[in-house]
Order: sequence, then structure tokens, then C-alpha cells
Amino acid sequence: MSHNLAQLKALQIQYAAEVIQHDTPGDLSPRFIAGGDVGFEAQGSIARAAMVVMTWPQLALVDYQVARVPVTLPYIPGYLSFRELPALEAVWQKITIKPDLLFIDGQGVAHPRGLGVASHFGLVADIPTIGVAKRRLWGEYNEVGANPGATSALHYQDKSIGWVLRSKIRCNPLFISVGHKISAASALYWTQQCLRGYRLPEPTRWADAVASNRPSFQRWLARQ
Repeated sequence: MSHNLAQLKALQIQYAAEVIQHDTPGDLSPRFIAGGDVGFEAQGSIARAAMVVMTWPQLALVDYQVARVPVTLPYIPGYLSFRELPALEAVWQKITIKPDLLFIDGQGVAHPRGLGVASHFGLVADIPTIGVAKRRLWGEYNEVGANPGATSALHYQDKSIGWVLRSKIRCNPLFISVGHKISAASALYWTQQCLRGYRLPEPTRWADAVASNRPSFQRWLARQ
């Protein structure tokens, strides 16, 4: 992939204009909800994408895959989606149960040019997508209350770009934003619905567990 930042910036602006930031016709009544997470191995030369598919409303894990793809773009702040997208596309092809809603560990439209990885991949996969990030990349917000469930609007200048959500007591908040084909209100609602007492919503929590081979995933495997 080209490292020409002017070209990448132009692509971001073009793709961001195509992102749908409202609920698509008909109520979203998912049967399956997925979570995606991307990490890096071998000193950053390999992108590792994990994706899990869960039933709704049980949030039971029914499918998971991991894909490893050589990295073709160095780390450049603000352009991370171009670095992560090939691995997400690879793992998406491996998933056998395609979900109705997808959470991505990363930014959606809460990005300097409105195209974080959740928006970029949602556009490519043409699926309702929500960005759930652990850190703020863009925008300002008022301090979030200490109690679980407390929220604050994330905004840039006079435009709302997402939500800040305290998902668990004594934990840093999450940054929720539209990925694609969903409204900001629905993005927050579905994130809240997928919380089960942990900081992360279940889809991205399990994607991380699969990606990192955590004990929770090992226990799940042992029961299969």
C-alpha cells in the first residue's frame, strides 16, 4: 500500500463521506453480534486480527477466527485503519457465521477525518458497525460520572461525534462512536446492552481473549 499521506488523506475524506451515520430502515434485531480486535506481532511486522461471533441476546460464543497478515504500512498516527484493514478483511473471510452487528476495538467517526478503523471496515463489509475505543483520539468531553453507566457527549467544536461511557466502576471510560449504518444513540444503546460487568462489551472482550489466548478463552475451549 502506498505511503503517500496526501493520497491516504484524500481516501479518508472520500470514504468518510460515504459512512452512514443513522440507523438503516427497519429495527436492528440482531441474531448474531460480532467483535473484532487487531494487534501486532513480530515487532509490528504482522497484524493479527481476531473476530468472534456471539448469539443475541445470550451472548454465547459460536464462532471465532484469527488471521495473521504481513503489515504493509508503518504506524502513522491518524492512518491506523489502513494498517489494520487487511487483517480484518482476512479474518472476515474466515468467519462462517456472518453477524448482523459488529463491534470493533477502535475508533469510528471520532477521528480527525471521520474514518477510524470501525468506520473504514464497516464501509468495506457493508455492515452496521460500532467503534469502541479505550482511549480518546479526537474531540472533547465533560468529566464522566464515577458510577457505571454514566455518559458524557464527545464532541468536536459544535458537532457531536460520539459518547464517553463509564462501563465499570474504577475503570477508565470507553469512547463509543458510530462505525457505519447505525446512529450514535444506537451505538451507545447496543454497547450498554452488551456489557456484562466488565469494562469492555462482550464482543470485543472475547475478541481480545481469543487474540491473546487468555485463560477465559482456554476455559471455553476446554468445555467444547
